[in-house]
Amino acid sequence: MLVGVNALVGGMIGQERTVLPLLGQQVFHLEAITAALTFIVAFGAVKAVTNFFAGTLSDRVGRKPVLVSGWIVGLPVPLLLIWAPSWAWIVAANVLLGVNQGLTWSMTVIMKIDLAGPARRGLAMGLNEAAGYGAVAATALATGFLAARYGLRPAPFYLGVAYAGLGFGVSTLFVRETHAHAKHEASQHVDRSAALHDALSTKEVFLLTSFKERALSAVCQAGMVNNANDGMAWGLFPILFARGGISLAAIGTLAALYPAVWGLGQLVTGALSDRVGRKWLIAGGMWVQASAIAVIAAGRGFTIWALGAVLLGVGTAMVYPTLLAAIGDVAHPTWRASSVGVYRLWRDGGFAVGALLAGGLADLFGIPAAIWVVAAVTAASGVVVAVRMYETHSRVLGQPLSPRGTPPPVAFAAPDEPGD
Repeated sequence: MLVGVNALVGGMIGQERTVLPLLGQQVFHLEAITAALTFIVAFGAVKAVTNFFAGTLSDRVGRKPVLVSGWIVGLPVPLLLIWAPSWAWIVAANVLLGVNQGLTWSMTVIMKIDLAGPARRGLAMGLNEAAGYGAVAATALATGFLAARYGLRPAPFYLGVAYAGLGFGVSTLFVRETHAHAKHEASQHVDRSAALHDALSTKEVFLLTSFKERALSAVCQAGMVNNANDGMAWGLFPILFARGGISLAAIGTLAALYPAVWGLGQLVTGALSDRVGRKWLIAGGMWVQASAIAVIAAGRGFTIWALGAVLLGVGTAMVYPTLLAAIGDVAHPTWRASSVGVYRLWRDGGFAVGALLAGGLADLFGIPAAIWVVAAVTAASGVVVAVRMYETHSRVLGQPLSPRGTPPPVAFAAPDEPGD
């Protein structure tokens, strides 16, 4: 059920991936690229902050109320995109979209972590992210063809109307609360070193996740850089491709190719991280992303850009579910949802950072130069993971590693205690 719900969540973003950058330039006549990317800045900043509060709120009131609230906020988004008389309305719609995504996507992640348990956490995250970004890809492709046939508005956004209605209905009527599963896991948790931190305040969780704990902080910066290059791809790639002289349908295909490979690849990489560990999938994925962005910056034409999009999807698939699984490995169940919220605060703040950085550099030095800079930053992020992060998942025991990077002991109870 939650996999299906997250596909609808992803479709809400997918309705914008092909059309909105072109809408800004061709319908609202925004000349500066930075101005055209303000919708991504608004989306990313609001989603980041919402992620943070979503995790903490779900620990207090439960997961389902937060999920349903996110869909209520998302209901007017496609209507605003259809009827917007000015670019300010588009930005306002993306503020609401940021709240919608922050609440709904955060809850599908947290609820799957609640249900999956440590041994299959990577697989669960792979299924979640594959559904979400598979829907992003399918919707980006569909909106490209709809825009080519019927224009940039309103036809592409009718898909968003359907997604919002279905998401609200299914979440309200059929999804069940999962918070009790996290409470049960906390009562059975075997990592005594993590249990020492089971009464952390929100401030303590923020500082531990963001800066103090080596693996968590490395994951946060990698997530932020990952979404910074995704924000750049969302905002600049359609404009770059359009200036390269390819058709609107071809632009839609390229815009769909990257999240399609990203989404489907996570079906493999999420489960793979349960077998081979998290660290080197994350570091290697960042380096593959950097290489892919460089290919797109250096190349020209549909074929070379398609190759770059495929590579970018592969690199992102290596990283995305693995980052979430690593958070689940380290964070104690009693504050794990809050830690996921902190991570997603940093990660989705990358949308705003990427849009501002790429837009500003593109206005000053041109689009290719902006893309090259983002490629370099992405490569540097992989180095940070390689140096700072320890392996968080035991390949032998299928149990989280302690913060020192060693597996927890096999026996956790005295020999005379029954049932162990």
